Amino acid sequence: MENACADVEKPCTGGEYVENDLDEDVDDIGDGVLEEGPGAAVDKKKKRKRKKKKKPTGTDDGESTSRDDLDKDADDIANGIENVDLDKDREAEGEDGGDEDASNQPTEESTTRKKRKRRKPAGAGKPADLATENLFEPHLEPPGIVTPAAKHPWTRDKRAQRLQPSTPLPTASGSPVFLPVSAMYPNGVYPTGQILEYPSRADGRTAADRFTPEEKRALDAANVEELQAIRQAAESHRLTRAWVRSWVRPGMSMIEIVEALEACSRRMIGDNKLAAGLAFPTGCSLNHCAAHYTPNAGDKTVLRDLDVCKIDFGTHIQGRIIDCAFTFTFDHRYDELLMAVREATEMGIQTAGIDVRLCDVGEAIQEVMESYEVTLDGKTFPVKAIRNLNGHSIGPYRIHAGQTVPIVRGGEASKMLESEFYAIETFGSTGKGYVHDDMECSHYMKNFDIGHVPLRLARAKSLLGVINENFGTLAFCRRWLDRLGETKYLLALRNLVNNGVVEDYPPLCDIKSSYTAQFEHTILLRPTCKEVISRGDDY
Repeated sequence: MENACADVEKPCTGGEYVENDLDEDVDDIGDGVLEEGPGAAVDKKKKRKRKKKKKPTGTDDGESTSRDDLDKDADDIANGIENVDLDKDREAEGEDGGDEDASNQPTEESTTRKKRKRRKPAGAGKPADLATENLFEPHLEPPGIVTPAAKHPWTRDKRAQRLQPSTPLPTASGSPVFLPVSAMYPNGVYPTGQILEYPSRADGRTAADRFTPEEKRALDAANVEELQAIRQAAESHRLTRAWVRSWVRPGMSMIEIVEALEACSRRMIGDNKLAAGLAFPTGCSLNHCAAHYTPNAGDKTVLRDLDVCKIDFGTHIQGRIIDCAFTFTFDHRYDELLMAVREATEMGIQTAGIDVRLCDVGEAIQEVMESYEVTLDGKTFPVKAIRNLNGHSIGPYRIHAGQTVPIVRGGEASKMLESEFYAIETFGSTGKGYVHDDMECSHYMKNFDIGHVPLRLARAKSLLGVINENFGTLAFCRRWLDRLGETKYLLALRNLVNNGVVEDYPPLCDIKSSYTAQFEHTILLRPTCKEVISRGDDY
């Protein structure tokens, strides 16, 4: 016995185990069995039980531990000793024969002994976070790798403290999405948007009559890479907005909604700085605010059941931008307002075409929109087109490429040209139909035409480097700078704005107590047809 215990070291976890106590336990068992005979084994066991209930004597450094902890240490480290204990118990019970229990039923002492041989809990010996991880909702990977829907449409990552979606992303077949759009279409051929014919001219000709079939094929082949890039961005936009519409509910904070949307969109598009990503911050303007509102850090705005919310976000591949927006509500009282704006957008898409004057598009839009009225709380309001907001042409890495598409009559007489991208965008309001700057600014964008500007503030130079690397001439917001780890940058950002390097775009609002709505699509004027690239099943 003593030789078997000689090599056991003292463990250092919890309290210190005293080697002498362990030797005494073993000696007690040996003495009880070998010296005093079989009849004394039971008495020794009882003494050993009473001894275990007592606290051990202090160690050299004054520390003490409970007997239960001491037993656990002995179980883990001195397995050989415990086996000897069990062997001696069996010998004692065998020699004691039927004296203890003639019916061979287990005695109270043996039952107590067996209870000590419990299996360790499943989480024992593991770090605390891993042992209790199953108590929490599933921790999700970045959007696109999802688990089955939880009780809530979104959950907060317990470790990263970052909002992550927990509802499966949709596909055309309704199954969850686990991959970015590029992985869903490994052949690089993405879904085509809605194909529309150009409006017929007075002589009955259409754009399809301008080319022979050979020329059509040559033109399509020349632009195939550009087409596939923007169609990829459009497919990402469709999947993201369909997913968002499935779980947005009143009571959610606006910052949680936009962060979840942007996280999903980054996953779908394969975010890679200037090569692919978000084209501009997610607009989530409410009620009388028509555009350019996204919450800054600390914004406590909550979506209410009577709000009219406009979601406007964009994606891009190699600078080819999809600009698409929609409006949703939770109350049917606003249906006429949404219908007016949506139908006006559709009229703008139908009217647009090669060699069509921009002012004609605006006139057609206004005529449709202002034919609607909305009744709210017993009062009837005419729907007015917001005259100082409009659509626009889109260029590579340039959301506003120069041309404007008015939504009222009397705009520019310049014509739309072949192979141009346009955002057909309409806004309707129950107020004055005119917006002004209001609220705290969140949208910024580097001036596309700006050259070199000497900057004296070192922090402004550093911030400009971050903007050039991550956004270029695409729009960004303060939350995105926070996401990159930038801090205390407001003074530097103001310096860039004052020097004309960066332009600020504050929220645009009509009068308070009014309601505004927005719908938007991106179209491409192809040589022979018009493609509504961002068209989806929803709108």
